[in-house]
Amino acid sequence: MLEEKRIQEAKNNMQNYLREDLVKKTGKTEPEIKNILVNNSRESLKVADILYKNDYSSLWTIVCSYYAMYYIANAIIYNKGYKIGHKISHKITSDALIVYIRKDLKDSLLEDYELAKQEALEIAGIKADELIETFELERVKRSRFQYSMTKTAIRAKAKTSLERAKRFVFEMEKLMG
Repeated sequence: MLEEKRIQEAKNNMQNYLREDLVKKTGKTEPEIKNILVNNSRESLKVADILYKNDYSSLWTIVCSYYAMYYIANAIIYNKGYKIGHKISHKITSDALIVYIRKDLKDSLLEDYELAKQEALEIAGIKADELIETFELERVKRSRFQYSMTKTAIRAKAKTSLERAKRFVFEMEKLMG
């Protein structure tokens, strides 16, 4: 579950990013850009799946799984009217998910729980926070595995990354319609 401190940090960061032009309000989105990001996400997920199923590389399964999440996150953020620049884009994407996408994700997940009322709101809030946290977990893991660890990356961690990426991409694509 996302802590209130993390949520507030993301809000403060986004204000700074906008002020420093690290994120720009686009006003009008181009379907072509969104499609490129969605296609990059799907391709990354497909490659991660192939790498995992054929036991080629746990490291690159994790990296490709993360990038599937990263690209779809940027597509949904772009769809909301924000373009993330190149500087510290991974951190900005993480913060933007919290600030701009979290509520929509909660609302979307609520539709899956039509029969429950107040309980569903709590469950959806937790699930939305967990889903956004998976992006942050994978961002940190990808960086650690890509730059700090040897080839002995554990296969179980690769499987977790792939499963998280599949769920994350599925939920983000649902939000885009």
